[in-house]
Amino acid sequence: MSSDEPAAAEPEQRDTTLLSQRRVPEFLTRDTDDDPAAPEGYELASWVFLRGLGLIYAIAFFSLALQILGLVGSDGILPLAEYLSAAHAGWGSDAYRKLPTLFWLTQSDIALAAGAWLGVALGLLVTLGLWQRACLIALFVLYLSYVYAGQLFMSYQWDLLLLESGFLAIFLTGGSRIVVWLYRWLLFRFMFLAGLVKIMSGDATWQNLNALEFHLWTQPLPSPLAWYAAQLPGWLLAGVVVAVLALELVLVFLIFAPRRPRLLVAGLIIAFQIAIMATGSYNWFNLLTILLCVFLLDDKTLRRLMPSGLARRINDRSLEPGLTETIVAAAVALVTVPVGVNMILEPLTGRSVPVADAVAETLSPLLIVNSYGVFATTTTTRPQIVIEGSRNGKEWRPYVLPYLPGPVARAPTWSIPLQPRLDWQFWFAGYSNAAQARWIERVAQRLLEGSGPVTGLFAEDPFAGEGPKYVRAQVYDYRFAEAGSHDWWARKLDGIFMPRVSLENFRAKPLVVPKPQPAVPGPGRVKQSAPE
Repeated sequence: MSSDEPAAAEPEQRDTTLLSQRRVPEFLTRDTDDDPAAPEGYELASWVFLRGLGLIYAIAFFSLALQILGLVGSDGILPLAEYLSAAHAGWGSDAYRKLPTLFWLTQSDIALAAGAWLGVALGLLVTLGLWQRACLIALFVLYLSYVYAGQLFMSYQWDLLLLESGFLAIFLTGGSRIVVWLYRWLLFRFMFLAGLVKIMSGDATWQNLNALEFHLWTQPLPSPLAWYAAQLPGWLLAGVVVAVLALELVLVFLIFAPRRPRLLVAGLIIAFQIAIMATGSYNWFNLLTILLCVFLLDDKTLRRLMPSGLARRINDRSLEPGLTETIVAAAVALVTVPVGVNMILEPLTGRSVPVADAVAETLSPLLIVNSYGVFATTTTTRPQIVIEGSRNGKEWRPYVLPYLPGPVARAPTWSIPLQPRLDWQFWFAGYSNAAQARWIERVAQRLLEGSGPVTGLFAEDPFAGEGPKYVRAQVYDYRFAEAGSHDWWARKLDGIFMPRVSLENFRAKPLVVPKPQPAVPGPGRVKQSAPE
């Protein structure tokens, strides 16, 4: 044996080495994930995120395409042409700035439908990796246009989260690590504000840790599993509330920690979102939140989680951002981060940075930095509006919505990933009165006229397209049926929301000039501008 060849290990030394390797778990010895010298790569993470985002965009636009004409079409509940006309009459040329939508050019039904299907196509192109930046710009502009065109039917936090995620994605294609950090900052704001509003609201159900005892059956669209979860003992449901608050208020700070703590909080957030999806329907909201967790991982971790064949097929070559991409990403961070910080500081301290306020006011119409806070309060009753029609004023037939609880024997179901916007809007209306939800008068008018786009938003048309002579709206108090019942729900009549009306009751009424309205307490709602 030559002098420069390594000597063979002695038998005793080999045995000691093998024994130590057996005692140390494999995941602690493979690779140096926490080695500060090992750079974190996010090319694979960006690849996964962009394709997932494209698919969510496609789903959101597909869901919208099925409903848009019934909501804001010419024969819909809140016709877009009337809305924009009222906005221009009230705000003048400033309406274009306050309501930045492509539908100022045309409010035709063809344009509304075609734009939604175009959004589906653009989302699929992003998923396929084709012309991604151009498609992402078009998707953002198009979805922003629908958020304003959709009025109160598009005033939900998931619409804002999709817009904010989509805006950052435009710059993600440049490969900047700054954008990866901005996505973490977005996820942190979304989660932390969700916990903060629960504490700051002073809601008794969160303070008493019994929020889940009510939420499971009062939430907008419970699933069948929600009924079974509601049967769990109170101490266990209280423990889940504690875990939720701990995640949203404490563990969420691990988003900014090194790799392995980030992996831990990513797993907890994903498990939390899956549990929400199991017990209720929130369209693509939870799917998008899970997708944001991709940026809590790096490429090494993703390669271990993905099938090896798929990882090999993905071109994860290093994407080094140029000077222009870095400058642009840094500018986006300098403008948006202070606004987001203000949204956290204001509820905590009651103060804000004036400069950031000015920037927020300028950016607000674009909806690229938003305040979040789902389920700040928990409703403890479930008043639900049921629209009924009649041809003789004596026999009444209900208009049943496809996903909102209706017939007591009908099992709850999932609408994921679709967003049934009229179902949700009726849930909110149950906590208001007829003066606060005058749009329901428009629903009644369209049903009396036999409007196909509007009746198409319901599970079925009880009058086969001919339209009833009378329509009324009654309020029922719903709750889960007791164990052992053959029904899923129990309900009792609680009053009249809208008395009997006919077409003769409706006259041309000038629309109220649209003005920003305060946020409505509850899940998903945001500030909105909508004519009554």
